[in-house]
Amino acid sequence: MQADFLVIGSGIAGLTFALKTAKHFPDKKVMVITKTQSDETNTKYAQGGIAGVWDADKDSFDKHISDTLIAGDGLCDNNIVEIVVKEGPERIRELINYGADFDKDEKGDYALGKEGGHSEFRILHHKDVTGKEMERALLNEVEKTHNIEIISHCFVIDIITQHHLGYLVTKSTQNITCLGVYVLNLNTNQIEKILSNTTLLATGGCGQAYRTTTNPKIATGDGVAMVYRAKGRIENMEFIQFHPTALYEPGVSPSFLITEAVRGDGGILRNKDGEAFMEKYDERKDLAPRDIVARAIDNEMKKGGSDCVYLDCRHFDKEKFIHHFPNIYEKCLSIGIDVMQHLIPVAPAAHYSCGGIQTNEFAQTSIQNLYACGECASTGLHGANRLASNSLLEAMVFAHRAYLHLTTPNPSKGGELKAPSPFGEGVGDEAVWKAIPDWNTLGTTDPREMILITQSLKELQSIMSDYVGIVRTDVRLERAMKRLDLLFEETEELYRSTKVSPQLCELRNLITVGYLIVKGAEFRKESRGLHFNTDHPNKSILLQDVVL
Repeated sequence: MQADFLVIGSGIAGLTFALKTAKHFPDKKVMVITKTQSDETNTKYAQGGIAGVWDADKDSFDKHISDTLIAGDGLCDNNIVEIVVKEGPERIRELINYGADFDKDEKGDYALGKEGGHSEFRILHHKDVTGKEMERALLNEVEKTHNIEIISHCFVIDIITQHHLGYLVTKSTQNITCLGVYVLNLNTNQIEKILSNTTLLATGGCGQAYRTTTNPKIATGDGVAMVYRAKGRIENMEFIQFHPTALYEPGVSPSFLITEAVRGDGGILRNKDGEAFMEKYDERKDLAPRDIVARAIDNEMKKGGSDCVYLDCRHFDKEKFIHHFPNIYEKCLSIGIDVMQHLIPVAPAAHYSCGGIQTNEFAQTSIQNLYACGECASTGLHGANRLASNSLLEAMVFAHRAYLHLTTPNPSKGGELKAPSPFGEGVGDEAVWKAIPDWNTLGTTDPREMILITQSLKELQSIMSDYVGIVRTDVRLERAMKRLDLLFEETEELYRSTKVSPQLCELRNLITVGYLIVKGAEFRKESRGLHFNTDHPNKSILLQDVVL
């Protein structure tokens, strides 16, 4: 199969890019690949909202920039922060024009929320299912666009580069070029090639590397792992954000998210003794940035020997709570918790990866013809800790900027429109594409024991949760790396000898992601943002990204 523009992932980042390129090039083919159905994305599970400067009388770009930089704890790229904050409102307006319905107050103005780390009310939301509403609006627009094809239940195995044509490709190779992808078509159970001049990765996060996560089952770090195997640059993977308030239900995965907007509206965190404890840790109390709140909860749980803390919403107006958080109310009620009478048990859960595939201000990766945006990308916006509700904004801004880079001959600082061929002068796409081999399954057999995969996944999640969680030490990281090495060797042997399956590929990707998180954490001899190592409790004066 061939496409003019190939998009891996159908969340807000992928669909935004697909729509813009398809409308700009009505005679070109835009193909969107998703490994399940088109609406099963990380975007769908985003509850709180999308941040943007909306009320110019009370808010400003400078305030939003400052809040983002403070949360990022010294590692944000100031230029990127300014780009996202200033271009964000226009991207939100485009989404509204697509039909996204954000909540309004009695006057008809947008009902802006406030979350941890924000100095003003600037969060647009649709009750407590904002991501789902945004995904709905984008998919509706996609259905109206004739030259977008969505292929569901299609698992991407690897990026195709010169490596697959017999060239030696290393991290120092110049002009590594993406030619498309190998995919496992789950409808036909065949491995196919999809070739394209332009590929965009919008593959989401990697929360499934941990035992407890708010991410859906699909969040297995596929894009990051594929780029790393293709010798692309990955950075800052040690900064894994744990959402402070996931509903505590032992043995349930993914965890149900209790959005930060609940604390923004006045929810109070209490320990097992009923004490409101956040004032001991930060003057912003329950609305401190997520890294601070998550560590405070972790400390309270360890001090008290408890498995959770509690979120107190008993003082809320019932009608307003149900209006703003209907799904949270119903979910709690379904397990016997009336939030108007009972405390909500909560505990931190892996939520968001602040690092990922290194990109520039136009979403270009270190591999030519390959772009990345959304959670799989490391743009420089989040630094060491993401400010709440900045992720959906970031995804739309960089999807737009990738589109700009493709449609503007020389966008500012973006370089040339088309990269030179790494295969020599006069070598066209067709000649290269014809030389790309089919996937070779020679010498492999059907997997005999799925237990080898499922048990390895449980081991990986235990290693990451027990040794590479909210609080880390050098010894824990060393132990994690030794165990990951063994898992890697066992899984690679399985990959070489058995036929490819989604479960095996996801395990392989998660082990790679786990390695990158641990390696980044070992390199960072300091505590900053989401990375807290008790052996290195202070911040370093010299700030740098950890590139792997």
